[in-house]
Amino acid sequence: MRRRVMASSACLLFLLTACGDAGQGSPTLPTRGPKPIVGVILPDRTTSARWEEQDRPLLTQAFNYADIEPFMENAEGDEAKFAQIADEMIRRKVKVMMITPLSAAGGLAVQKKAKAAGIPVIDYDRVTLGGQAEYHVGFDSVNVGQLQADGLLGCLGEKPGAQIIEIQGAPTDHNATLFAQGQKSRLAPKYDSGSLKLVKTQPVADWNNELGGKLFEQILTENGGKVDGVVAANDGLAGAVIGVLKKKGIRVPVTGQDATVDGLRAVLGGDQCVTVYKPVRDEAEAAARLAIAIARGDLEGADDLATGNLRDPVARRDIKSVLLGATLIKKDTVRTLVTEGIVKPAELCAGELAPVCAQQDIVGG
Repeated sequence: MRRRVMASSACLLFLLTACGDAGQGSPTLPTRGPKPIVGVILPDRTTSARWEEQDRPLLTQAFNYADIEPFMENAEGDEAKFAQIADEMIRRKVKVMMITPLSAAGGLAVQKKAKAAGIPVIDYDRVTLGGQAEYHVGFDSVNVGQLQADGLLGCLGEKPGAQIIEIQGAPTDHNATLFAQGQKSRLAPKYDSGSLKLVKTQPVADWNNELGGKLFEQILTENGGKVDGVVAANDGLAGAVIGVLKKKGIRVPVTGQDATVDGLRAVLGGDQCVTVYKPVRDEAEAAARLAIAIARGDLEGADDLATGNLRDPVARRDIKSVLLGATLIKKDTVRTLVTEGIVKPAELCAGELAPVCAQQDIVGG
């Protein structure tokens, strides 16, 4: 009640001092300036469904709620389009730019232009190696890789000398490097001791699932069709690997990441050993809060949000970061994502998986 009275008093004071008394005509209310604009460049629609299905609506909702105008475009995996979108954002004088770079070179080129225009940049989900971004928001990618390796080891059980093929992400994506680093911290001692055998580590350009499947099949053939476990860097690559394995009549533990509907269905069906759930909602919320603070000119508040540091080994600098945690998902924990409203039972349990969902107590519409 007190706040309402104070607001009324302030309004009255404005009318008396700025507009004169009622006899001098209707008061002129202050005009509202244009909304601050935040530019967001999403990478594509193919490497993961998350960008359009989750990130876009979550970010849009957060900015609209904060009375910030979002200027959000998808680069469609095209470096030239990525650069064109950035140029338009600079022309429109956005207050801050959030980008998910397609490559280090493309990200750096945009960041240089933004810096020249005085526009801060947030690297969103992916880091621009050698870049100039002021902030980074993403997941602890080393930990994600460790979770993948732990999941694989748990599914393998005691199988001395098990042969492992690693299908990694794009070599141009620093996240893929960090995932591999986390996996290596767990698996390298096993390889060194001989308790596991590394057949081959294969990066996949552009996270291309079709290419990943072809490369995996080639490696499998060269190894005489022998494999006991596969580290696949995300659910898309895992799906491609599983397609090859099914064709060959082989079922072995396969890891993934992103907890996509297809990935979760594969976990429930026993074709995929584990996936890793990275709460996109948390990432989008953290990035939005950071961007909103910067757009409002609250750089001190932005620094208070980005309390972590991510090392850029190319630029040899630490980037102010918000680093988020992830969760390993196995068949018996898929249900937790349903109870939290992350995924709907109808999406998971269609067709042949209905009995499996019943066994796992996954029910609902």
